Amino acid sequence: MKPSYRLVAAFGLAASLAAPAAFAQEPNFFFETKPAFDNCGDGSLSRALKDGITLGFSQIPPEEIYDGDTKKASGIDWDVINAVADWLGVKTVRAEIMPWESQVPSLLSKRTDIMPIHVTPERTKVLSFTGPGYWYGPVIVVAKGNPLGIKDYADLKGKKVGSISGSAADFYLRKIGVATTPFKTQIDEFQSLNQGRLEAVLDDDITYLEFLKSNPKSDIEPLWSIAVPADIINGGGYGMTRYGLRKEDCSLRVAVTTALSEMRANGMMSYILKKYGLGDRNLSMYKLNP
Repeated sequence: MKPSYRLVAAFGLAASLAAPAAFAQEPNFFFETKPAFDNCGDGSLSRALKDGITLGFSQIPPEEIYDGDTKKASGIDWDVINAVADWLGVKTVRAEIMPWESQVPSLLSKRTDIMPIHVTPERTKVLSFTGPGYWYGPVIVVAKGNPLGIKDYADLKGKKVGSISGSAADFYLRKIGVATTPFKTQIDEFQSLNQGRLEAVLDDDITYLEFLKSNPKSDIEPLWSIAVPADIINGGGYGMTRYGLRKEDCSLRVAVTTALSEMRANGMMSYILKKYGLGDRNLSMYKLNP
């Protein structure tokens, strides 16, 4: 089945956006099953089929990208949710752009219907989670040459460390006793480190690589040799990327989970990841940097 992506996108106060262009030379992906969720018991899937769904969307390349000039959305999560919607028969996908820390409140207030998010014990108290989509990990970024001699995560204590407010990195740093400097966007965070206003940053490895594409001559570098602590992977917010929904929206969660499973099985998830510079290693969790 080749996705047709019948979409309507809305950012901010329902401003209309053009749908993203279809994948270049997109192969056909065969889906062995068809949606079959008629007896799940709640009305969330039927509402989505009738009214569409709204994705909570933050500017976090390459997962979520909004081009203010073209008014178009793209990114891993945008493409994944569009493909999920196509398989389910959901005809309309909207997006609301917002800072990361507004994502959960917007979902709970029904401003949005679904959001990309990792599992943590605190989040399970208020959200339900789909099955796994893909994986990426954290990386410590410092000034070139690592002048402070950072050798592990514990060395970040007492340093001026940047993190995205409300993120898994921010939560973990606070958990281990690091006083963080919060930011709303990755570009501001990495630029502050590049300009010497921070001593380190902890963020997603894929967002650092995205920053590097646009800033190849920056004066910062990642510390790939530092092993990722097991407790930041296992329950610390850097497990598999999943999609969060309201707890009561059971039928929609089950349907999205099934769609993700089909996409992982038939190669479509791999195709989307490679489109944005990731690979098949991102289909599974790696506790240590390769």
